[in-house]
Amino acid sequence: MLARHLFLVSLTIALATFPSRNAAADGPSGQADADLKQLEEKRTDAYGAQLEAWLRGYLVDQYPQRAAKAWKRDYASIEAYLKSVEPNRAGWRGVVKPPELVKSGKTQRVPHPPLADLGAEWLTVPLGALSAEGIFAVPKGATAETPVPLVIVQHGIGSFPERNFGLMDDGDAYHSYARRLVESGFAVITPMNLRSVERRNRIERLCRLADLSLPGIELVRMQRLLDEALEDPRIDRGRVGMWGLSLGGLATMFWTPLEPRIKAAVVAGWFNHRRNKMVIPDKRYSCFLETKEEHAFFDGWLTAYSDSDAASLICPRPLMIQTGKKDGIAWWPMVLEEFEAAKEHYRRLGIADRIEMDLRDGGHETHVESGLRFLTKWLKETPVR
Repeated sequence: MLARHLFLVSLTIALATFPSRNAAADGPSGQADADLKQLEEKRTDAYGAQLEAWLRGYLVDQYPQRAAKAWKRDYASIEAYLKSVEPNRAGWRGVVKPPELVKSGKTQRVPHPPLADLGAEWLTVPLGALSAEGIFAVPKGATAETPVPLVIVQHGIGSFPERNFGLMDDGDAYHSYARRLVESGFAVITPMNLRSVERRNRIERLCRLADLSLPGIELVRMQRLLDEALEDPRIDRGRVGMWGLSLGGLATMFWTPLEPRIKAAVVAGWFNHRRNKMVIPDKRYSCFLETKEEHAFFDGWLTAYSDSDAASLICPRPLMIQTGKKDGIAWWPMVLEEFEAAKEHYRRLGIADRIEMDLRDGGHETHVESGLRFLTKWLKETPVR
């Protein structure tokens, strides 16, 4: 009531000083309309600023208190911890909003000529009116007697599955990491996700009308591809990892909490101080609020699921974060701050060796050697079951 009273008082004062139509008729033609337009612009600008400040306060300033109430983590043991975060995992599912998509026919498997040297196949799994598609490649030495680990390799928003293998990767951001995985004895599956900001913006609008999200749809598409890959006797079903760059890093962060078959994850060029990244413009990094990438906004994300909190749903599974100091998506000291918050969950469980940060001077790219080392450790040498 007080806010409404103050608004009415302000409006009364503004109108009292505003020239009447009859008075304006004696002045320059159209002066009254110009004055009204100026008044309206100032009034609307002020209201817009009020809304943004109020929402910024809620999303950023009030986040720590809100998250503290939302999470009731129990660090007494890994089992107790997993039980304590299960309600939050259900809440995260409500942010990602995956639909029910069921395999509706026989999977098509055809040789993929661009990667013939790897014996790669293009898989298409029918899902009613949709389909899940991607590249499946298995090391030549893999057999049913000597099965190999599998890594889900996810491309970014401007890319496509073949680029993970180094094809048409003009900037060499991917460093052929999918190929390096195969050469190092890992099978890989590389789902095809929707490419380009414009396409994802358009589809995300439709998803919101349907109470879904595009990452949710693509999560289930990945799961149906994973189902198919794990039927191959050359694959060790208990040793599955995921590694994604950029929007593929989003996929890794979004999907791993909801897919227990993923035992270790590498997030490249995505992990961030999420509240600042989404809401606070800053010359040191690109803020999503200042871009046209509306596809990157999801219902309820910052109610309680900053990147460190989302990472706590990956915990106790091994997690590596790869960040370049020259990557414009983030200001690296803020990334370190968020990483330390994520590491705290592992530390309190006595498993701090399961989370790593690979911070380098480079840009928006994968760090192949550290990722290979990390996945080799946790999927081959000391696999987490």
